[in-house]
Amino acid sequence: MTIPASLAAPSLPLAVALAIAPAAGVLQSKAIAPIATIALLLCVVAHRRRHGAWPWPQGGAAWAALALFGWAAVTALWAPEPLRALGTAVQIGGFVALGTGAAWAMVAEDAAARHRLLLAATGGLVAGLALAAVDAMTGHAVRAAVRGLREVPVTLAFGLKPAASAMGLWLPVVAAAGLPRWLRGAILTAGAAVLVLLPGEAAKLAVVAGGLAGGAALLAPRWTPRLLGTGLALAILAMPAVLGPVLARGVPADGIAPSAAHRLLIWDFVTDRVAERPLAGWGMEASREVPGHLDPPSAEALRRFRLTGSGAALWLPTAKLLPLHPHNGALQLWLELGLPGALLGAAMALLLGLAAARSPHPAVATAVLAAASVTAMLSFGAWQEWWVGAELMALAAVAALPGRAPG
Repeated sequence: MTIPASLAAPSLPLAVALAIAPAAGVLQSKAIAPIATIALLLCVVAHRRRHGAWPWPQGGAAWAALALFGWAAVTALWAPEPLRALGTAVQIGGFVALGTGAAWAMVAEDAAARHRLLLAATGGLVAGLALAAVDAMTGHAVRAAVRGLREVPVTLAFGLKPAASAMGLWLPVVAAAGLPRWLRGAILTAGAAVLVLLPGEAAKLAVVAGGLAGGAALLAPRWTPRLLGTGLALAILAMPAVLGPVLARGVPADGIAPSAAHRLLIWDFVTDRVAERPLAGWGMEASREVPGHLDPPSAEALRRFRLTGSGAALWLPTAKLLPLHPHNGALQLWLELGLPGALLGAAMALLLGLAAARSPHPAVATAVLAAASVTAMLSFGAWQEWWVGAELMALAAVAALPGRAPG
């Protein structure tokens, strides 16, 4: 029995993953990690079966990323938890190798396969956004029902933040789908509106940044992605040097959201720890165990950030200086991997900007890069599997944008 070519296409597993991941992420964000792993692996295997060769990672950005995790494995020698550090470096490094390989498999796909993939991604986003909207409008009753909860806890609202960030990352690919222009515009507008109304400030900012960067790339397709990559690289390199002195002088934080005020305290603590070991860092995954990470903010820090009022007293008793990660990808690179990690991260950002400029749809690629950058700098841990999986699926989808000849 001969399998139809469309069912054997390397892009099919990714198309299925992008069709189900948004809704699955709304119900449980951690589901994105296994969905991405299985899909990317099947893409690579299908490419091997069709073309007789493995789609090995190629390009400067891919090699910079793999070098980053190679260095992360070396830092396990002085990390607080060497086995955890080595395991994370190998696991996420392997995940990145799989994702970059799948991206090159997408480059070899024909126009029909790419068209099907983008339509599947668009349909998945529509379903995921609709489910998220219904859940938010019903007081999160949908996700409460999935968890078997009779009453909806207040904290359940925060569970939509990862899904919103992932969908904000994937949303720009709709602009390249083979649909009427008015329909693409309607989906993009409605999707952005839903994401702005969902919980999570980082997702809102990512959607706005993606829209602005994509619009700028429409006007200047060669220079906008290059400038974005260069700016992101400089931000990674300069983050501790710029942020540290500003926070040391103090920033009024009494009138902002508790999550934002807590981030300022976290960044203040992290910049101090970075200054103690700027060259080699504290080691991979050290954010979990760096000395003092579970201490409460000092009285001096609270005065400096003007967090002494009654409003701050509601959340400060449970606040820790560094609960899990810095909520800033650049600071996490510096804290854990030191100067070599920051240099490799900056190189990867710069090379991704150059790659976006070479894309057949630079506006889409630039919007995805901008959305990913904002979320990485303001929210989740750099090594969280679901977030890495969302980024790698976005990378593969961008590689499948129409307009580039197969190979």
